[in-house]
Amino acid sequence: MEGVSVAAQLNNPKTVRAWYMYDWANSVYSLVITTAIFPIYYKAVAQNNGSDVVQFLGVSIQNSVLYSYALSFSFLIVAAILPLLSGAADYTGNKKAFMKFFVWLGSLSCMGLYFFEDIHTLEWGIACSILASIGYSGSLVFYNAFLPEIVTHDKYDVTSAKGFSMGYYGSVILMVISSIIIMNYKLFFFATDGEATRFSFLLVGVWWIGFSMIPFAILPDNPYARKPVDNIWTKGYEEIRAVWRSLKKSPDLKRFLAAFFFYNGGVQSVMYLATLFGTDVLHLKTDSLIMTVVIIQLVGSIGAWLFARVSQVKGNLYSLVVMIVLWIGVCIGAYFVATEYQFYALAFVVGMVMGGIQSLSRATYSKLIPVDTIDHTSYFSFYDVTYNLSIVAGTFSYGFIDHITGSMRYSALALALYFIIGMLILFTVKPASIRKVNAAV
Repeated sequence: MEGVSVAAQLNNPKTVRAWYMYDWANSVYSLVITTAIFPIYYKAVAQNNGSDVVQFLGVSIQNSVLYSYALSFSFLIVAAILPLLSGAADYTGNKKAFMKFFVWLGSLSCMGLYFFEDIHTLEWGIACSILASIGYSGSLVFYNAFLPEIVTHDKYDVTSAKGFSMGYYGSVILMVISSIIIMNYKLFFFATDGEATRFSFLLVGVWWIGFSMIPFAILPDNPYARKPVDNIWTKGYEEIRAVWRSLKKSPDLKRFLAAFFFYNGGVQSVMYLATLFGTDVLHLKTDSLIMTVVIIQLVGSIGAWLFARVSQVKGNLYSLVVMIVLWIGVCIGAYFVATEYQFYALAFVVGMVMGGIQSLSRATYSKLIPVDTIDHTSYFSFYDVTYNLSIVAGTFSYGFIDHITGSMRYSALALALYFIIGMLILFTVKPASIRKVNAAV
C-alpha cells in the first residue's frame, strides 16, 4: 500500500516545481564559486609577491595546482561519507534532513569566503572552498534521489533537463547582479572591487539557503512512511550493503556507472578548471571570462532541452554517445585554441553538451534503478560516489599534468582519454535494459 500512496503523488506540478527550485538555488554555487567569479578572484589574491607559487601549510605549490588538489580532496571526502549517510537516510526515510545539513554547510562556507581577503588568509579560503564543495556535492545525492519519487519513468529525461535549465537561469541572474556590483563597486559603497567581489560570495550563500527553503517546505517527508526502530547507522550500513549486493543482478547499471566514472571525470574537470585555463593559458581579462561563462550557461539550458528531446526519439545511449564525441572534440580544440574568439566558440560547444550530458546521465541512471526498490537514496549514493570519485580523478590528473608539464594544454588534451574510455564502456550497455524499465511502468 505504501507504493500506491507514493504513486498517487507522482507528477504533482507543485512538487515538481519545488524540486526544480533546488537546481535554481544551488547552481549559483556552481557558477559563481566554482566556475566564474571565485576562480578569478582566487588567482588574483593567491599570489606571493607577484608569483603564482604560494606557501600553503609550509609547502610551496603553484596556486592553480593547489586549487585543483583542494577540489579533489573535497570530493574524496564526500565519496567516503555518502554511502553510510544515504543508507541511514533510506532507513529513516528522511533524506530531506540530511540534505538540509549539507545545504547549510555549503551556504555558510560560501559566506565564509567573504573573509578570504589576501595571501595571509589563504588557508581559510581553501578551507571554506573545500567545505562549500562538500556541502554542494553532499546535498546532490539526496536531491537526486527525489526524482524517482516525484515523477513517472517516462518523465525522467524532461524533468531532469528542466531542473538543470532552471539552475542555469537562476545562476546567470545572480552572476549578472554580482558582476554589476563588482564593476561599479563605488556606486555600491565598496572601497575596492575585491571587497565587492567578496560580497558576491555572501550573496551566493544567502541565495542558496534562501531558495532551498522552497523544496524543503514542499518536497515529501518520508514518502514510504518508514519507522526506524534500531540504530540508524547500523541499519544504514545494512541498507547500503543490500543495494551493493543487488548491483550484481544489474550488470548494465554497473557498466553505466563505469562509463559515467570516466566521461563525467572529463566533464567536471572542464567545468571546474576552464576559468583557470582562460587566465593562465590565454590571459583573458575578467570581462571576457565572464562573457564566456554567460555563453555557457545560456546555451546550456538549450542543450539540456535539446538532448532530452533527442533521447526521446533515438534513446538515452545514442544521445549520450553523441555528446561524448562532442566533448572529445572540445578537449582537442582546447589544446589548439589560441585566440579569444576561438575560446568563445569552444565555450558555445561546451554549453551545448554540458547541461545535456549531466541531466541525461541522471535520468538514465534513474531508469536503470530496479522498478520495485524504495531505497532510492542508497542507489543514488553509488551514482554520486562515482560522480565524486570521477572528479577526484579528473581534477587531480588535470593538476598533476599541469604540474609536471607546466601547461594546461596537455591537461586538457589528456581529458580526451577519459571521454574515449567512457564511450567505449557505454557501448557495452544494452539499450534494451533502459527500454525494459520504461515498458514495465
